[in-house]
Amino acid sequence: MGIIDTWKTQLRTTFTDGDPTIPQWQFEFEKGDDVGYFPVDSAVWTVHSSITPTVAGIRALLLQTLHPGAMAGVHAHSSFREEPLGRLANTIRWIFTVTYGSTVAAREGSAFVQRLHTRVHGTYIDSRGVEQPYSAADPDLIRWVHLAFADAFVAAHSAYGGPIPGGVDQYVAEWAQAGELMGLEDPPRSAGELRAQLAAFDDDLRNSEQVQEALTYIRRPPLPRSQRLGYRILFAGAVATLEPRHRELLGLRVPSLGPLPLPIRPAVRLVLGMIRLGLGPEGPAETAAKNRIRRVAGAADPSAA
Repeated sequence: MGIIDTWKTQLRTTFTDGDPTIPQWQFEFEKGDDVGYFPVDSAVWTVHSSITPTVAGIRALLLQTLHPGAMAGVHAHSSFREEPLGRLANTIRWIFTVTYGSTVAAREGSAFVQRLHTRVHGTYIDSRGVEQPYSAADPDLIRWVHLAFADAFVAAHSAYGGPIPGGVDQYVAEWAQAGELMGLEDPPRSAGELRAQLAAFDDDLRNSEQVQEALTYIRRPPLPRSQRLGYRILFAGAVATLEPRHRELLGLRVPSLGPLPLPIRPAVRLVLGMIRLGLGPEGPAETAAKNRIRRVAGAADPSAA
């Protein structure tokens, strides 16, 4: 195996929790009898099939750590210390299932995650120093996670991607479906509502030793040497898109890229382009979903075959 092939394999395994093969579940999106919640030309499909979610994932994790209830659940019940890439792989699977799967697959995948959430509970110290009970199934925590993901996707794509069909408002309105699948009532349906719902959490957010421990893993995950510089650039790109109040609360500043001659934005776009080159123009999950959609469209209109 040549150097390029080795790099491509290492790159793919980063997103599959170390598995050098393509996970079978990605091919399952060819099954189903409807288009799914998000057509190929939708805002959600456009953003999620781009490479900017690589940055968005980092940004979402950074933002999520600031809620002490969410952080307590991760700290006590997640294996992020031993297998930080495992949590990434699980998150990717749910996002892909909702984005590319049939409506049945999206509902079943979300219901599975909800069942897992019922097992995650305990107590945490809130931003006012008061001990509070929590469950990952709490409506407030579900809302916080949904907001963090939605905000991260649109911020990363706006900074480092192309246009979004219908703009940010359209993406937020469409991705509200994902929140509803997770049991969220009244998810934001516009950029303004997203900002307002995020701001409503400001008094609940805090830094802590748990947050700083999580940051050490987010900042330096166990990646192959060939990916470390690229990740450093993506991390800088994620931090740069954070709202100043969140960045300050995390104790972060926009990292310097040191001797690299490129400013952050073109540097991030360069790394994203390399990742796209390594992974290929279209992933198997997207290909499988398109095959299902073509089959469904052909069944609905025989003349289209």
